[in-house]
Amino acid sequence: MSVEQARFNMIEQQIRTWEVLDQDVLDLLYAVRREEFVPAAYRELAFSDLEIPLYEGAEEGERMMQPKVEARILQELAVRKYERVLEVGTGSGYLTALLAARAHHVHSVEISPKLKAFAEDNLRRAEVENATVELGDAAQGWQQHAPYDVIVLTASTPVLPRALVSQLKTGGRLFAVVGDPPVMEARLVTCVGSDSQHAIDLFETCVAPLKNAMQPVRFRF
Repeated sequence: MSVEQARFNMIEQQIRTWEVLDQDVLDLLYAVRREEFVPAAYRELAFSDLEIPLYEGAEEGERMMQPKVEARILQELAVRKYERVLEVGTGSGYLTALLAARAHHVHSVEISPKLKAFAEDNLRRAEVENATVELGDAAQGWQQHAPYDVIVLTASTPVLPRALVSQLKTGGRLFAVVGDPPVMEARLVTCVGSDSQHAIDLFETCVAPLKNAMQPVRFRF
């Protein structure tokens, strides 16, 4: 099977059937070449419906999201050309590139120096010029460029930190997977005013947590 046929099958059989019907999003998945962001050892899995390790021996949370989840994130956030995005967890840089294609600028924060270098190399080769990758821990917010129009967490968090939500502009949107295994909720939070948000749960999923994700208070007996 050719690469283009595999890409077509991914979009038509995995993504479109997962309620991703925004044609601009579907067109973007053809334009941004996912296989160029996948580690060479796993390139044959680039269009598979699974999470792909970012390097051999990668930890649980160091994986690319399933393509259908990445596409759904793009559709739900509906990023516009004048908006600034905070991405928490750069990974391979693939979602960064997709967001950058729709945004004014993406500030992506990666806690792993190894993955920061990997993502920067991928973004450079893809000629993505409106995204910057910074080394750090943004699991509970990234004040440097706040406030943001859009915030995306690429791994889960047991609870959603108020510090992150507070860094949204009015009208801004945040996507996060919230909860504990085995079932978590993909949540879209919209800032509707000062200290006022509206949240909806989009679908159930289960992904590894962010490093240093905020933990709820748990009672011990």
